[in-house]
This record gives sequence, C-alpha cells and structure tokens, in this order.
Amino acid sequence: MDRFNAMRVFTRIVELGGFAKAADSLQLPRASVTVLIKQLEAHLGVQLLQRTTRQVSPTLDGAAYYQRCVQLLTDLEETEAVFSTQRQNPRGTLSIDMPAGIGRYLVIPALPTFTARYPQIDLEIGLNDRPVDLIREGVDCVLRGGLALDESLVARPLAMMDQITLASPAYLERMGVPETLEDLGRHQMVEYVSSASGKRFGLEFELGAELRLVNLAKRVAVNSSDAYFAACEAGFGLIQAPHYHAMRQLAEGILVHVLPGIPVPKMALTALYPPHRQLSQRVRVFVDWLVELCAQPGTGLQRQACGNHPGGG
Repeated sequence: MDRFNAMRVFTRIVELGGFAKAADSLQLPRASVTVLIKQLEAHLGVQLLQRTTRQVSPTLDGAAYYQRCVQLLTDLEETEAVFSTQRQNPRGTLSIDMPAGIGRYLVIPALPTFTARYPQIDLEIGLNDRPVDLIREGVDCVLRGGLALDESLVARPLAMMDQITLASPAYLERMGVPETLEDLGRHQMVEYVSSASGKRFGLEFELGAELRLVNLAKRVAVNSSDAYFAACEAGFGLIQAPHYHAMRQLAEGILVHVLPGIPVPKMALTALYPPHRQLSQRVRVFVDWLVELCAQPGTGLQRQACGNHPGGG
C-alpha cells in the first residue's frame, strides 16, 4: 500500500463527504478508492470513516488522523517544491472560485498572462456569488468582494475597488436625475441581499468622515450581482457597484453614473484559502499574480485593505 496515496485519498473523502466524489476528484477508479481505505484502516487497526447511505463522515479517530494527514501532505508538497523544479515551474490543478463579475471582467480576461507564465498549472474556475465551503468542495482559493468574515481562512488583501452609484437612462427620465442626497427621497433602489448572511444592503455614501446609509423604497430585491445589474438596467432603481463591473454599460450608455460628486465607500477585494494550502506553490503564485493584476492601472482598483458593500460580483 502506498501510504501517502492512501492519505491523499482519505483526506479527499473527508473533505468531499463521499467515496465517489473523491474518486472523481482524484481521477481514480471508485473501486481503487474503496480498496485503499480498507487497506489503510487495516494497517492502522482503527475505523476511520462512518458510512451511511447518504454520507461518509470521519470517526473520532478519523478526524484526528485527518488533521495529521493534512499537515503531513502539505509538508511533503512544500519539501518536494524546495528540491525540485516545481518551485520555479509549479504544476497540477488549481481550483478557484470567485463572483461572476470579478471572473468575467477582471480575472479571466487577464488569465492568458498567468497561463503563459505557469503553463503546467491547470485551472478549474467556479463563478458564483454563493458562499463556498473550501474544504468540503475541494476548492484551493476563493476571491471575495467585501469584508472577509471567516476567521478559519487565511485572508490576503488584494485591492480596494472604486464604487459608483448607477441608474438606467429610462429610470432617470421617469424619476428625474438626483443632484443631492435630499433628492433621493423621491427615488427607489434595487435591494441587494447577501446569499451568505441574508443581510440587506441599502445605499452608502461618504460625507467627509461620516458614512451615510440611505434606504429607499424598493420593488425588487436580488441576491446576485448579475441580477443586481439586470434589475437596474430594467429601470427598477439605483444601485451601487464596483466601477470595473459597470465600465461596459457606461461606455454603451446602458447605465449612467449618478451623484458623481458624492463618493461611495470602496469595497475590499480579498483572496481566501485554507491554512493547509498556505504553503502550496500553486496557490502562492496565483495569489501573487492577482496582486500584480490589481496593481495595474485602468482597473479601478487601489492596492490597500478594507471596505464593504454589495455588488462585488
């Protein structure tokens, strides 16, 4: 029995909650995965996994063994990287997840520079606004707009995203163009509801050192950035979102920047990854590349930390 391979299979079963999912993730025959776990349990003399018809979960011994395996496998990967060409030429599959807007408008258009620099890294990219369980879903790294709330993850601040207030031309023709915050009393907004926390967001403005929260009448509430923009374009009211996400709509006249003289708080862009992936060379070079990308002019990003607001997709 290859004990390191058995450990790798065992940790993936725990993370994904099933033999079949682990086999598919590791591109191994399902029968081989079952045999490896039986051999590992026989070698250790303990039961590592509890199997039911619906899920697989670690026993108490299995949970303790999982923590040791994660550390050993991470140390092994880093040690091999130090004494091999992988430090300069990392290889393997990197699984990342990010909001759809960040992926479509910021990251994916620039990815050819990353893949040219690291041709032996294969990328698996998920685009969605829902919270992702990095361990259970086998994701190496996520990008998120807004404050990082999960203290169990390593957070790498990437940038501060400029935000603006937007409306459709048809909406402004119907409701009038607001010139001051007082004018907003006769306006309405599209409400953003966080799919992670259920929190409902209004509009925010910076008046010197004061942060002014404005809640307007609303007829539509959404929980994704795509729907947020779509509702605004359909004339349902004002929204606030990162400038990069609205560049095309602004250029084509689909949306209009309103109240340009009243700034909106910037939104933090952060890379998050599990502590046991901190030494992964693939994760490190990808996050370093993201830092470079965010520092490039013309992205509407500033290289600093902190901030919060919806619409980060």
